[in-house]
Formats: sequence, C-alpha cells, structure tokens
Amino acid sequence: MVDREKEQEALNLVSMQMILHAGDARNDVMEALKCCEEESYDRAEELLEKANKDIVASHKLQTETVQKEARGEEPIFSLLFAHAQDTLMTVKSEYEIAKRLVRVFRRLDEKIDGMQA
Repeated sequence: MVDREKEQEALNLVSMQMILHAGDARNDVMEALKCCEEESYDRAEELLEKANKDIVASHKLQTETVQKEARGEEPIFSLLFAHAQDTLMTVKSEYEIAKRLVRVFRRLDEKIDGMQA
C-alpha cells in the first residue's frame, strides 16, 4: 500500500506541474490577444512562442504518464490528473485559435495600410 501511496503522490505532483505549465501558457495566450487588440503583433507572436513552450512541457508530462500504462503498468485514477489533461487540451485549443487570430488581424491591418497608402 505504501508504494501505491507514493505513486499517487508522484502523480499528483506531475498533475500540478501540468496545471502550472498550462496556466502559464493560458496567461501568455490571453496577453497575446491583448497585444493583438493593440496591434502589437510581434509581441503577440513572442508571447505565443512562450505559451507553446509551456504547452509542450505540460504535454511531455502527460505523455510520460500515459506511456506508463502503455508499458503495462497498472494505472492510478486521479481526478487531479484528469483535470490537468482537460486544462492542457483547453489551453492548446485557445493557443491554436489565438495563433490564427494574430495572423488574420496582422494581414488585415497590412491590407488596410496598403489601401490607405
């Protein structure tokens, strides 16, 4: 039973790390969208690159955990880990949408500037 408790504790730690990375990514995505509103597209793209690094870090933790089950290790159910996965996937979607929005608005502004010239 002690080993199972240690495994649960380790999974909780991984889950919290995933949530922290995903939360940092979400903050950067939201800040990037604010920069987009202010037409600061270069800064928005920098923030999105930073967000992506946190998304990748969180995803790596998730993958390492899921691979344990694929190797035949008995999985531990954890609501916290499920929440971490949900948070990661939501932020990943927000990131993808924000990335496109920044590109679209940059192009629109470039077209408008070209028409005014």
